[in-house]
Amino acid sequence: MNNRMLKNLNVGRNGTLFRVAIAALLSAVLITPAHAGYREQAKRLHDRLAGVPPTAQVLQQMEDAINPALPGNASTAAYIAMDNVNFYNVTLKNFAAPWTNRDQSIFVPLNDYIATVIGIIRDDRPFNTLLSDDITYIGRAGVVPAAPSAGNNNHYEQLEANNVNLRDDLVFAPQSSVQGIPSSATAGILTSRAASEAFFIAGTNRAMFRFTMLNHLCNDMEQMHDPKLPPDRIRQDVSRSPGGDSRLFLNNCVGCHTGMDPMAQAFAYYNYDDAAGALQYTPGTVQDKYFNNDLNFPPGFRTPNDDWENYWRKGQNSYLGFDPALPGSGQGAKSLGEELGNSHAFAACQVKKAFRAVCLRDPEDPADRTKVDEIITTFRGTGYQMKQVFADAAVHCMGQ
Repeated sequence: MNNRMLKNLNVGRNGTLFRVAIAALLSAVLITPAHAGYREQAKRLHDRLAGVPPTAQVLQQMEDAINPALPGNASTAAYIAMDNVNFYNVTLKNFAAPWTNRDQSIFVPLNDYIATVIGIIRDDRPFNTLLSDDITYIGRAGVVPAAPSAGNNNHYEQLEANNVNLRDDLVFAPQSSVQGIPSSATAGILTSRAASEAFFIAGTNRAMFRFTMLNHLCNDMEQMHDPKLPPDRIRQDVSRSPGGDSRLFLNNCVGCHTGMDPMAQAFAYYNYDDAAGALQYTPGTVQDKYFNNDLNFPPGFRTPNDDWENYWRKGQNSYLGFDPALPGSGQGAKSLGEELGNSHAFAACQVKKAFRAVCLRDPEDPADRTKVDEIITTFRGTGYQMKQVFADAAVHCMGQ
């Protein structure tokens, strides 16, 4: 802007010329060729999904897809971006990594849990089977020296260290064949080696239930607190008078344990053997950890088997939206995984996490919340395909 223009901006007692000049400048900025906007949107879409800039060829393909004057649509552009290997090796790896450890850190090595999430999303398998199927993903034969093992993570660490293309070189395998447990005992990522090491080790196996709720239904136990449910399945290790005050149990402890303990019973036959570095499954024999501190309240519930029941189908937590077609009870981790994976809360949680991953924020206004509800409905109605969720969320935010 030269001196003459600066002088003109200050002419006029009421600032009239100043306002006219500013309006002209704004018009010059806003009146740009339409295709430039599509190109910018295409680049933003690619950056959000793949985390790296697109090639010139890919950018042109995405721009053409976004341009309403040409065949295609913004969702097509999103799928083009998701074909980039970094969507799998980086975006999805970072998406799933926090679910695999108690610190919820992304700074963990690739493992069977993360690889399974990546494979299910890549192959458009129904994502609600994540908690129940006999499924894992491993590297293609010969791509790294170490074979998949129930006793170590070497195979996956080598995949990551060698920067193996997870889009092309991950393959499906029955989890039972790797873990050495019956197919009926598998429960997707719940019985993965990584989840076992994080959540079945020591303790009382309540950690597996708590982190499943936190990671896959987006609710921690404090949010599920309901002291009005029957306390008949609360285990013996929970004192009914902590610190000598029964009110603490009746007003606090009971609210979480009434729902958690009957469902955590599904894991009664599981343990992580730290010495062997592997999941341990003892069908018909309840793990000793279920009887830890059983003298705290001997009349409490003593776990006889892996039968579980969902008390949250009634009361305030019924808003989680459990499937009425399922019985709400069963035996073992697989049927519990089906109960949780078919809930409305599971679907909503995955959509909100994907939205945060590509929009770099939580839903924050009515337009965002309306879009999230639409994506949840589509997700549940079209086979729980997570790539479509990522595409829909990224398209919604590409202009922001």
